[in-house]
Amino acid sequence: MNPPKVLFITTSHDILGDTNHKTGVWLEELAAPYYVFKDAGADIMLASPKGGRVPVDPKSQSIIVATSYTRRFLKDPEAMNFLSHSMLLGEINANDFDMVFIAGGHGAMWDIADNNTVKQLLEAFNNKNNLIGAVCHAVAGLLSLQNERGDLLIKDKQVTGFSNNEEESAGLTGVVPFLLESRLISLGAMYSKGPAYTTHIADDGNIITGQNPASSESVAKKMIELHKLNIHKSIFRVQPSLS
Repeated sequence: MNPPKVLFITTSHDILGDTNHKTGVWLEELAAPYYVFKDAGADIMLASPKGGRVPVDPKSQSIIVATSYTRRFLKDPEAMNFLSHSMLLGEINANDFDMVFIAGGHGAMWDIADNNTVKQLLEAFNNKNNLIGAVCHAVAGLLSLQNERGDLLIKDKQVTGFSNNEEESAGLTGVVPFLLESRLISLGAMYSKGPAYTTHIADDGNIITGQNPASSESVAKKMIELHKLNIHKSIFRVQPSLS
């Protein structure tokens, strides 16, 4: 059995709105899935809107929010090289991958949301019913997606993402271009959330979303679980009779 091929998508945006503060990908949202997929034997590739080195939100490297995954990642030369050499999103072919994981961080609100290249890639994944995982602010990359009928993909789907109260607690409701929870609800998604900064995921068909950084590991593990289940179903699927 061939190892699954996983595309990681992250932001290239490193400035927090009109402030002078730095942002980027939230490290836990990259590090936890990175090791979940690697430890499961997956082949992984990283892509971003601008390619090259992915900016990391400096707050996510703080000792205060450090996790076993982020500490492992920062000390891992292979992982740091992975972070430094993302492919250009425009050069990615969805047919080369089995699933896609979009890591969040506030940067995603500016260059993953309403990104036409992201939209085309994710719609190609969805049209093949391949797994699409997104965490925290990266769920903004799902907002404009359409299914093959031209309907919004997230309408009437169970999804989650960074909540309004989490954004308020971060003091950034007036900085981000929109509130993700409010936008998801306004577009007809069946939004759910757990307590702030605790693990909460939602899965609906081939779409798996996580509320916040703490949910990153669970989303990746759910994707591995579903991928194995789909392979099992395809192997033991009963072929239609020709008689």
